[in-house]
Amino acid sequence: MPESMNYFYGGLMLSVVLSLIPSIKRLSDHVGMDNSSNVTNSLIPNDLTYVNLETYSDILSKVIDLAFGTTLWERTVVLISAFERLILSSLLFFLLAVAERTYKQRLLYAKLFSHLTSSRRARKSDLPHFRLNKVRNIKLWLSVRSYLKRRGPQRSVDVIISAVFIVTLLLLSFVSLELIKDLESLHSRYNVEALFWSFSLGIFILRFMTLGTKINKKYRNLSVLITEQINLYLQIEQKPHKKEELMVANNVLKLAADLIKELECPFKISGLSANPYLYTITKVVLLSALSGVLSELLGFKLKLHKIKIK
Repeated sequence: MPESMNYFYGGLMLSVVLSLIPSIKRLSDHVGMDNSSNVTNSLIPNDLTYVNLETYSDILSKVIDLAFGTTLWERTVVLISAFERLILSSLLFFLLAVAERTYKQRLLYAKLFSHLTSSRRARKSDLPHFRLNKVRNIKLWLSVRSYLKRRGPQRSVDVIISAVFIVTLLLLSFVSLELIKDLESLHSRYNVEALFWSFSLGIFILRFMTLGTKINKKYRNLSVLITEQINLYLQIEQKPHKKEELMVANNVLKLAADLIKELECPFKISGLSANPYLYTITKVVLLSALSGVLSELLGFKLKLHKIKIK
């Protein structure tokens, strides 16, 4: 599985947007004022035939004044605030990118582990292949499985994911209460910022749900044990002189399957099982909230919750 930095770079882009939200909102408030303020007319000249480089520089300076302030003190405060937002959000998204990379490594280990009992896949992945027809092999298979599941940072990554999930739920609850209280408050800066934070963190949460479910599915693949039990029954018929040894291995396989069923649990985030229903509900809630806000801001209906995210 090739290493990818897509989520890291995506987190940096989201950090830049989050740091500029106050300035963008300030600029949009000025541009969206009544025509009596003549803000729009002062930004864009009426006659575009005489537009030159000086006109563009004048428009740019006016945009900067509206977004970052006119005085030196005001610009300093705005830039320092934007820089702090950029640094803090970049650190958060860096931690999320590290957690996403850790989950990708866990998924890679789970995929390679599932190749051990298949001769074709083991040969393709350049891994040793062994059958689960002996007690020694079954013991080794269980030991490798336990080792790979504990490999890498566990508690720190799970704490990061759980904290982000709780923060996202709190932000969505806050935005929902604000919308119920007053629809006009949707255009306020803190509501827009809270919604964008929820959408940004929701992207990573959906990614963690997908990877965690795939990892559990690989380790909880009981079809391997069932297939090996069928092979053992066939070997008992073909090799009656090894019946006792094969029966012992078959009983151990049954106990291993029962143990995996008993001990394994679905992938959880903050105590909630990340089953397909939770994944679908989270995706629909996030995209529906975003589409509702964009519909109010843009003036036409958007249905982002119908987009398929793999």
